[in-house]
Amino acid sequence: MNTFLWVIFPYLAIAVLIGGTVWRYRYDKFGWTTRSSQLYESNYLRWGSPMFHFGVLFVLIGHVIGLLIPKSWTEAVGITEHAYHLMAVFVGTVAGLCTLIGMAILILRRRLTGPVFAATTKNDKAMYVVLAGVILCGLWATVRANIAGDGYDYRETVSPWLRSLFYFQPDAELMAAVPATFKIHIIAAFVLFAFWPFTRLVHAFSAPVGYLTRPYVVYRYRDTRGGLRPDRPGWEGPPRAPASRR
Repeated sequence: MNTFLWVIFPYLAIAVLIGGTVWRYRYDKFGWTTRSSQLYESNYLRWGSPMFHFGVLFVLIGHVIGLLIPKSWTEAVGITEHAYHLMAVFVGTVAGLCTLIGMAILILRRRLTGPVFAATTKNDKAMYVVLAGVILCGLWATVRANIAGDGYDYRETVSPWLRSLFYFQPDAELMAAVPATFKIHIIAAFVLFAFWPFTRLVHAFSAPVGYLTRPYVVYRYRDTRGGLRPDRPGWEGPPRAPASRR
């Protein structure tokens, strides 16, 4: 079971993430969208969407720094373990709460706004459950280990284990002494990765690069200001050719 959870299962989740994303892009380009519902309701969206997206962004940055950058590197640039611990706990907790509150607002919006709720699929509901589970497990692990407990340095165990997956030399023994709350959070995260390509979350892999080179969109409209030719009711034929061309 230890080998399955910390060696086989992560590789399966990553394979499904990569393969599912390629499949989705190749066979479901028209479904590669967030299915925006801003047209139906914008008041809740104005508050919930920025909190959720900025919260996720800071959570992602924190995970990249904490999991992929070795501890010796941060200490080499003068960041002590105590300073890193305080910054990680404070920023991580605030970012996680913002993400959770933003998602709660978005879920409430979907439930209270009729057209938005009607456009919500079973896939969306399952995605919200999995995503909320990952966020709640992460917050619970942080609070229990670092605020309610004596603290836990995951960069001594979880970080080297995760990096060993990318080296293709997985070391499952590093996860043996990891607290259960962190283990549950990690398993839930890999479940989310495997589920990711088949949900609207796939839009996170999109970037509006084409906007930089696309031609301008020309909008033409009828100006109602005075001084222009008044509109004629009914059918109006094509303009006549100039006399010189007759």
